[in-house]
Amino acid sequence: MDTREILEQLQKEQITLDQADHLLRRQPYEELGYAKLDMHRKVRSGCAEVIFCQGKADDHLLSIFSHLYEADGEVFGTRANEHQYALIREKFPQVSYDDKSHIIKIEKEDKTHIGSIAVCTAGTADIPVAEEAAQTAEYFGSHVERIYDVGVSGIHRLFSQLDLIQSANCVIAVAGMEGALASVLGGLVDKPVIAVPTSVGYGACMEGLSALLTMMTSCANGIAVVNIDNGYGAGYIANQINHLAK
Repeated sequence: MDTREILEQLQKEQITLDQADHLLRRQPYEELGYAKLDMHRKVRSGCAEVIFCQGKADDHLLSIFSHLYEADGEVFGTRANEHQYALIREKFPQVSYDDKSHIIKIEKEDKTHIGSIAVCTAGTADIPVAEEAAQTAEYFGSHVERIYDVGVSGIHRLFSQLDLIQSANCVIAVAGMEGALASVLGGLVDKPVIAVPTSVGYGACMEGLSALLTMMTSCANGIAVVNIDNGYGAGYIANQINHLAK
């Protein structure tokens, strides 16, 4: 909940003065000892803090999840596993989990989605990273078009979807192997392209390094590159661009 929401609820007498005081005192962060939750992030950046679940102790994750849900009525976590999902579901049965993207979340039902972001993958094996990007952008209020398996080995598949891609406010290109999809898209659209290298590929791909270097040295204009397998980062930036466009 941001400052304006707190003040509006106080004005409407939906919360008491003491409750409003308690909520405002928690900003800009809430000290948990093992974590400092950035409760003020939504006010500063427009998007609330997200949980990176991988590697977190069970009790820490459950506590962080609980505090963020209490504060904003929704929570978004990346890199979650089945065990963490089961743990959180015991306390929050309404939580959802996607075993492809490894995203765990509780989302408000009345959310609107604006604009358009095209999320494209070179192959089917890139979909888990693409879904992390797509679901991140959707969670933060963007409309997403998924255009999967349109890599350069069968480029006619990409051309058949070009009208949809070109109408988007931002394009995310997710590719492993040699990572050529981003360069191709960069030469076909007049919108920003966010390139996401994935760790998909055989030995010389070096777990995504080949795709990363290809994308970073692309001759096409308008391409920005995030880290290997960083679907969340791409989805977040695309959401910002999409909202600026609207």
